[in-house]
This record gives sequence, structure tokens and C-alpha cells, in this order.
Amino acid sequence: MKKRILLVEDDANFGLMLKFFLEMNGFEVILCENGHIGIETFHSQDFDLCILDVMMPHTDGFTVAETINKSKKTVPFVFLTAKALKEDQVQGYKLGAADYLIKPFDPEILLLKLQALLKFRTDTPIEQKVYQIGNFTFDYEKRMLSLNHQEEKLSPKEADLLKLLCDKQGEILTHEEALMKIWKNDDYFTKQSMNVFITKLRKYLSLDETNNIEIENIHSKGFLLKIG
Repeated sequence: MKKRILLVEDDANFGLMLKFFLEMNGFEVILCENGHIGIETFHSQDFDLCILDVMMPHTDGFTVAETINKSKKTVPFVFLTAKALKEDQVQGYKLGAADYLIKPFDPEILLLKLQALLKFRTDTPIEQKVYQIGNFTFDYEKRMLSLNHQEEKLSPKEADLLKLLCDKQGEILTHEEALMKIWKNDDYFTKQSMNVFITKLRKYLSLDETNNIEIENIHSKGFLLKIG
């Protein structure tokens, strides 16, 4: 199957030329003329990769990238833009860009970068490390839960448990899956220990007063993370 690319570019001529070039090289490309349409299209369809311009009316490329980061989809994105200042490039990479290419560029180089990126993604699944939970930002690697510049350092098991809940958002995280992945044991006492960590996470998440964040207990099955 062809890899699907979401191309968000407000320069119609450039966008059509790049779309044609990528399609000639085996990709399926959906072209969106601004960031607002790009976000709607991203949510309504599945893509293997996104190419984003930065300077666009209504909704810029950085905002589109933030939306990608907040979604449950782990889709890599590349910025392709005329914004060449160092601070713009730094911001792009901080948002999680796989690459930041400055116009004008060599299309053959772009093609090689995309092929390498998609091959890496196929061979080595990208594991999500940063999550948005309501107004919280959860950095799994740093074990940091942040809200309005206030930070809570989680214990290793709290972080592991919250990551599993985020990865399964909208689905039940079963007791057995959590116990075996984190504790490698599913006996009675370990289950009681897990319940203590769930209680701590509920206390942390209750500090978001604008979102109703709940870790619901599904009787005799597991837990369900619900936001809003």
C-alpha cells in the first residue's frame, strides 16, 4: 500500500508541484491549503506522515503540529518552510518535528529523508513520550506531570501506570495487563499496591479544575482514563 502524506501548504502552485512530485515517487498525497483544513483532515483520515508549512493564514504550522502532538495518533511530521531563523528551527524541533527543511530545497533530498523516516518508522515503532491530559503535560521520560508551571515528579511506577492509561485512553486498561507489564506479577498484594498508585494519580489529576479527568474503576476488569 502507498504511504499517505498530509501536505499542508498555502502556496497553491508550490503545493501542487510538490504533491505531483511525491505522487510520481509512489506516495499518496492529500493537499490542504491552510492549517485549519489541515487539522480537520488530519482528524478525519489516517496518514503515515505530515509535511507542514509554518507561515499560513488562520492557523500556522506550529499550531497544526501541536494538534498532532495532542492526538492519539503517533504520526511523524516535517516542517518545510521559508522561516530560516534559528529560533524558528528550535521551536519546530521542540514541537517534535522529525526534520525542518528550509525553502528552497532539493526535492531529491526531501524524498530521501521521507523514505528514510518512513522506513525507520516501519522498522522501529515510535513510542510516544509526551502526552496532553486535559491541561496537564505528562513527560514520561522525565516522569514529570506539569500544570500551569507547577510540576509533580512521579515515581517510576506512577509514571508507568499513567503512560499505560494514556496509551489506552478510551479503552479499558485491564488489571492483568497493568500488573504484568509493570510489576511482572498479578497476585492479590500486588493488585492492592497498584490501587494505591491509582489513588495517587487520581489526586494529582484532580488539580485540573477546568477538565473532568477521571480514572474510572471498571468493576473486576480494570481502569478507564476519561477526560471531559
